[in-house]
Amino acid sequence: MRTALALLAAASSALALQESWWNISYVEGANPDGLFPRRVIGVNGTWPPPSMSIHGDDDLIVHAYNSLDVPATLHHHGMFFNSTSWFDGANKVGQCGIPPGQSLDYIIPLNATPQHGTYWVHSHYGTQYVDGLRSPFVLHPPSEAHSYDEEFTVILSDWYHDPADDLLGQFINIANPGGAEPVPDAGLIYFAQNSTYLGPIAGSSPDPVTGAVGFNENATLPFEPGKTYRLRIVNVGGFAGFYFWIDGHEMRIIEVDGTDVEEYTLDQLGITVAQRYSVLVTALNDTSANYAIHADMDTSMFDTVPPTLNPNVTSSITYNHSAPITDYGGADAFLDVDDTAIVPLVAVPVYPSTQTIALEFEFDTMDDGTNHATFNGTTYNPPLVPAIMSEMTLLQNATTQEAYGPLTFVVDHLEVFDIVIMNGDTGKHPFHLHGHTFQIVNRAQDYTSSDPALNPPINESQVNPIRRDTVLIPPGTSVALRVIADNPGAWFFHCHIEWHLEVGLAMQIIEAPLVAQQRNALPQEMYDHCAALGFPTAGNAAGLASTTDLDGLPSGPYVQNNGWHSKGIGAMAGCVLTATLGMITVVWYALGGHISEAEMEYEARLHQEEKERRGRFFGLAKAARRRFRA
Repeated sequence: MRTALALLAAASSALALQESWWNISYVEGANPDGLFPRRVIGVNGTWPPPSMSIHGDDDLIVHAYNSLDVPATLHHHGMFFNSTSWFDGANKVGQCGIPPGQSLDYIIPLNATPQHGTYWVHSHYGTQYVDGLRSPFVLHPPSEAHSYDEEFTVILSDWYHDPADDLLGQFINIANPGGAEPVPDAGLIYFAQNSTYLGPIAGSSPDPVTGAVGFNENATLPFEPGKTYRLRIVNVGGFAGFYFWIDGHEMRIIEVDGTDVEEYTLDQLGITVAQRYSVLVTALNDTSANYAIHADMDTSMFDTVPPTLNPNVTSSITYNHSAPITDYGGADAFLDVDDTAIVPLVAVPVYPSTQTIALEFEFDTMDDGTNHATFNGTTYNPPLVPAIMSEMTLLQNATTQEAYGPLTFVVDHLEVFDIVIMNGDTGKHPFHLHGHTFQIVNRAQDYTSSDPALNPPINESQVNPIRRDTVLIPPGTSVALRVIADNPGAWFFHCHIEWHLEVGLAMQIIEAPLVAQQRNALPQEMYDHCAALGFPTAGNAAGLASTTDLDGLPSGPYVQNNGWHSKGIGAMAGCVLTATLGMITVVWYALGGHISEAEMEYEARLHQEEKERRGRFFGLAKAARRRFRA
């Protein structure tokens, strides 16, 4: 087997190679919202981490060094990593994490699987990306499918003042049985052009640690009249969706999660966590005014909206530095994008599916008192052995689904399968599939309904459904995603709300194990990293040479079994019987039963004689006590 480095070296002889060095480290005193300085996770001593822009089919290596006191990973969101899923960065699916003080070279073989469009990079270890380890990542093709004059990247994000681990401890807590997620303290909007962030507006006084970048009201996009601009919009947040629009300007979608699409016009763009859209905006032929840019958080996702939170983030387009900003105010309504109405430029037909993975998810208070998510009644727990290492070391047994633990599905090479996700929760959820794009082949407005207007069957005659890698699923609805298993390896599928991933809303897909074993080999340092962190690197999910024995594999918590058990049924039956007899007795006495007046008089006389007898005895007893005390 040839290693990924060997393959890259062979390919790089004729291709350009771009390299980036990332020293992942803490940065103190970051204050992008101007409200509260805090420690964040940055790169090379600065925050935000570098904006990356790659041209052509250059291969890329990111040399990552971990200066944190905990493990770290990097996930290049949306990249295929064809047959090298260990570079995908998903903790315990593709790797164990980079231990503190160690490094890993992430190889992104763009020439092997040409991709272009708008992506982003973030940690996939714990809650690190909520603490700041995330940045935009743009891949430019040799020639673009759409024409425009200039481009900018628009980064949207929620922002927390407290460390994410502290918030996670409050979220997964018996004091929070209902599972109310941590609400952000602010929203952020900032801009980049290629590999450079745009600075603050001249004359503003931003916080010094993040003073090189303009945020919110201190940020602006420079427009020239008549030019057409491509805005690459990325939501890098951990929880909140956004609604984005520009006063006085129309937008035309031309890209969805790396897929070039026909122009789709709209005035407002709903973008959930982890999604990306490119829109074309044509500048006005007028420099008498500047215009507000709006990014309003989707507060319907929050249990409460604190009075200290301003969910309506604004920035601006600048035509003339001396002109005022025109702000039309808030929106009358917020609308999510109907992505099924968007048409890819390159047509891919719907191939017949041979397998359906049906997943219904809910949230519930578990048997330990905390609130967790479940797929089909089971909450996800990471394996001890990263799934890719099990896939590569189980040999012929690697096709046995049970060896990888619960919520794992094995699919064959080039198999076409559906993932049908049913949202049994009351909130919206964005789901992301690693290593692939999927076709959205169906949406149901009510997956419990027998009405085909609300819960239609899949239309197998679709010519060219939308392809993307992150989909929003509203409450009570379902979505069918068609996937071609053309990328051997181990891949993660999960809700991209970070709080929900941490409480188990995820599953694994093990793709073409026997083919994966023949293609490439993991770098030795990835095995070394697992060993340094105390994790096994071979065998099933628990590190055992078995397909069925998963002793020691983390599991639970479990959904409470609140139904009727045998002891409970017996106890309730006894209570009902006792209560019934008591009521019968009361009624019987109230109605007089069958007692005659003579019998009632006799009973009363006996009762009086007994009372007098007790009285005489009580008097003798009192006299005896007096004599004893004397």
